[in-house]
Amino acid sequence: MSKPFYITTTLPYVNSDPHIGFAMEIIRADIIARFKKAQDYDVFFNTGTDEHGIKIYRKALEQGIDPQTYVDGYAQKFKDLIPALHISPDIHFIRTTNPQHIKNAQAFWAECDKKGFIYKKKYQVKYCVGCELEKTDSELVNGKCSIHPNQDIELIDEENYFFKFSSFKKPLLDLYEKNPKLVIPDFRFNEIKAFVGRGLEDFSISRLASKMPWGVPVPNDSEHVMYVWFDALVNYIFKKEAWQSGAVQYCGKDNLRQQSAMWQAMLIAVGMEPSRHIIINGFITMNGQKISKSTGNVVNPSELISLYGAEALRYHVAREFNPFEDSDFTFEAFKTAYNANLANGIGNLSSRIIQMVLANNIPIVIPQHSFDPAFVTAMENFNIKEAADFIWRKIAETDAFIQREEPFKKIKTDVQGATKDLQYLLAELTNIAYHLSPIMPETSKEIFTALELKRKPLLFPRK
Repeated sequence: MSKPFYITTTLPYVNSDPHIGFAMEIIRADIIARFKKAQDYDVFFNTGTDEHGIKIYRKALEQGIDPQTYVDGYAQKFKDLIPALHISPDIHFIRTTNPQHIKNAQAFWAECDKKGFIYKKKYQVKYCVGCELEKTDSELVNGKCSIHPNQDIELIDEENYFFKFSSFKKPLLDLYEKNPKLVIPDFRFNEIKAFVGRGLEDFSISRLASKMPWGVPVPNDSEHVMYVWFDALVNYIFKKEAWQSGAVQYCGKDNLRQQSAMWQAMLIAVGMEPSRHIIINGFITMNGQKISKSTGNVVNPSELISLYGAEALRYHVAREFNPFEDSDFTFEAFKTAYNANLANGIGNLSSRIIQMVLANNIPIVIPQHSFDPAFVTAMENFNIKEAADFIWRKIAETDAFIQREEPFKKIKTDVQGATKDLQYLLAELTNIAYHLSPIMPETSKEIFTALELKRKPLLFPRK
């Protein structure tokens, strides 16, 4: 029986169109999910949309429509991204307006309340709507959030429900010691250890329905709706048995605190298994500035797909972006990488080898392949760039073999030697295609299909 494997993205907030930051996150999670499927794991791959909260409520009001109509339109755009990015079609997509999710969130709240970790108090706090986090003066730069400098800090002064986060300093530090690979990379893990080590403050988990009615009602208190943490995060455990098998999470570095401390404390509070690994992405920047909806310098993945195709975007995410730190994006760099490594790389190599094999009637025998140990190590460490670099080294080595041995010339004077060379090249190409399958599944499929149908592969025309 296959071993279970669970992986989830965060839930993108549906207050604007999908951007390249979420595309990066879901592509990376999909690469890991496909790799695990190839290793015969029973994979549960989770994503969805975060559809409640003040930002959405205000946007709907601005447009003169009800919030449900507003979120329906944007949620569909995120759902459409799944086939557009060649994401695994069996992915579990759950919206936080889903009736079953709402029941699950209320049940999670009730269990946490039953354990004594929820209470009500009046408070006043500075708050960043963009981060959905309370902010201290020391976290502000010139009175603004450093991540959302274009948004005003708001002052909340009301009675809310709170989660007893302050009770979880020791349980969290114990968890971090027990699982030294909980947060990847290490320098992000060190950040959250230091944050927790300084002591924790309880955080608000509700809002007054009279001020912000668009949310999940708090059990037994119609005057309050749940705030994001007890709503959106509970999406991850929609299928509890899958989560309990050991969960892998992907998120951005601006979600470090929420995912690796707040969410872990909530899980401990209700007696559920904490995450196994939380992979922290860096930001995508443009000219050194974070690409984000709030700053307006977004890159729409649909634009890149229409120009270069989804496989090119998957390649760029896998190999051209740093797996853990910030990565700068420009359209010029994208085009350069496309032509150098796809059109002139795997595209040219596969076309040359298959044409030589077909022209010289070499029997097409595809050997049984398995992932190279170096590739496996990279993927198990969530270092997708290292895994992709392994493949492109193989591409370069195979291309160098053609240049050195020149089987297209050798066939005229040494048929046996050239035949041996072409059989070797065929085996190398299919090995490359096999390793590409988690990263660029349609490219891998096209190489094998071209061999099966004995035709030239249709890959990456030069731009």
